[in-house]
Amino acid sequence: MKFGTGRSAVEVNIPTRAALFHAVRTKFAQGDGFALATLNLDHLTKLPSEATFAEAYRAQDLVVADGRPVVWLSQLAKHPLELMPGSDLVIPMTELAAEMQMPIALMGSSDEALSGAKAALEARVPGVNVVMTHAPAYGFDPSGAAAEEICDMLNESGARLCFIALGAPKQELFAAFARGRCPAVGFASIGAGLDFLSGHQVRAPKIMRALALEWLWRALQSPKRMIPRYAKCFAILPKLTLDAWRQR
Repeated sequence: MKFGTGRSAVEVNIPTRAALFHAVRTKFAQGDGFALATLNLDHLTKLPSEATFAEAYRAQDLVVADGRPVVWLSQLAKHPLELMPGSDLVIPMTELAAEMQMPIALMGSSDEALSGAKAALEARVPGVNVVMTHAPAYGFDPSGAAAEEICDMLNESGARLCFIALGAPKQELFAAFARGRCPAVGFASIGAGLDFLSGHQVRAPKIMRALALEWLWRALQSPKRMIPRYAKCFAILPKLTLDAWRQR
């Protein structure tokens, strides 16, 4: 299903969890890299005004639906998508990597968060092989000299899967940049996934997630940052709803 119009349009090309893991398994088996993005309303607010972000999204091989509004819009359009938040994909993708003996790299906001995430993965996934962790310096340019150095580190490490937990648009920009420089590495942009895993951020309780209220939990945790973001998200819903209706 497509969201948006013109050069900022994005197509969610992986509709189900089963399709995603079939695609990733095939990429691993064939020695191919990939870039995975998880589309949510915040991304849809940024895409029309940030040309580099839109270009980076077009470079993603796999795009899934992250966020219930995206899923609801797909149902309205009669092109239903399965909900796949990036943070929910970390453990199952790690399990697949461990099963297929694919080494893993972790990129995130701080060395402490990455150390905690590495320990959590090693405790929960037998056979996981985390060969690299890296927290880029403050002000990291996802297509600059530091990004080039990280690509060299990834190639030298032998990693086949790299979780990027830097937030949008930085993580998608880096994945698009590194995709061609690390042709055997799969890049998965997962937002706060590693911070949740390490305990550096607390995710909404399961009951709030089940009731589609995770946005409220995050707004209460960080109101100055999240309330303006969600206001922009709600503002674009009417147009997205009309676009979805037209795709029926």
